[in-house]
Amino acid sequence: MSRSALVTGGSRGIGLAIARELQRGGDAVAVTYRSGEPPEGLLGVHCDITDSAQVDAAFKQVEEEHGPVEVLVANAGITKDQLLALMSEDDFTSVLDTNLTGSFRVAKRAVRGMMRKRSGRIVLVSSVVGLLGSGGQANYAASKAGLVGFARSLARELGSRNITVNVVAPGFIETDMTAALPEERQAEIKKNVPLGRYGSVDEIAKAVGFLASDSAAYITGAVIPVDGGLGMGH
Repeated sequence: MSRSALVTGGSRGIGLAIARELQRGGDAVAVTYRSGEPPEGLLGVHCDITDSAQVDAAFKQVEEEHGPVEVLVANAGITKDQLLALMSEDDFTSVLDTNLTGSFRVAKRAVRGMMRKRSGRIVLVSSVVGLLGSGGQANYAASKAGLVGFARSLARELGSRNITVNVVAPGFIETDMTAALPEERQAEIKKNVPLGRYGSVDEIAKAVGFLASDSAAYITGAVIPVDGGLGMGH
C-alpha cells in the first residue's frame, strides 16, 4: 500500500534522491523547500522548519493531499562553518535551530498521526562529522551528534507503538558543495576514506529507503554510516 511520506529539505541533493527513492517504492511523497521551485512529480510544501507555525501548516497540507505522514525523513540542514574563536553566537544557535531543533519540530508533529495509527518510520539524516568532529564545524557537529541522542530517546519512547526511529550518517557525498572544493582538498579527503571515493546521493537514499521499508521493521535506535569507512568505530 502507498504510504504518505515527507522529506524535509527534499528539493535537491540528498533530500531529492531520498524522495525519489521512496517514490519508486510506491509512496506518495511530499518534500519541504524554502526557495526556488519544488521538484517535478512530488508534492512541494513551502516550509521553514525553524518556524513551528510553518511546520504545522506544511503537515496540514500533506495530510489533506496524501493523508497523515507515515514516513518522515528529517533531512533539512544548514552549515555556518567557522573556527570557535571567531564563531558568533548566532552562527552556533542558528545551525542548531535548523538541524537539531528543526528535526524536533517535524518529528513532534509527525508522531501525532503515527501514534494514532500505531505505526510509522522516522529517519534522521545526521553526518559522519557528528561522530568524528571536524575543525571549524563545532556548531554543525554538535547539531548532528545531537540527532543520535534524540533518535535513540524517541526509539525508546515510541517502540511500543510500532514506530521505528533511526539515523543515517552520510560521509563525503558528491554534491554541488563538494564539487566546489579545490582538487587538492578533494584528494586529501579521499585519502582518508578507506574506499577512496566520495559517496553518491543515491547510496544515501538506498539506506534511507531500507530503514523506511518493512525489511527494517526490527531495527530502531540504529545509526547507519554511509561514509566509505571514514567514521568506522563510532
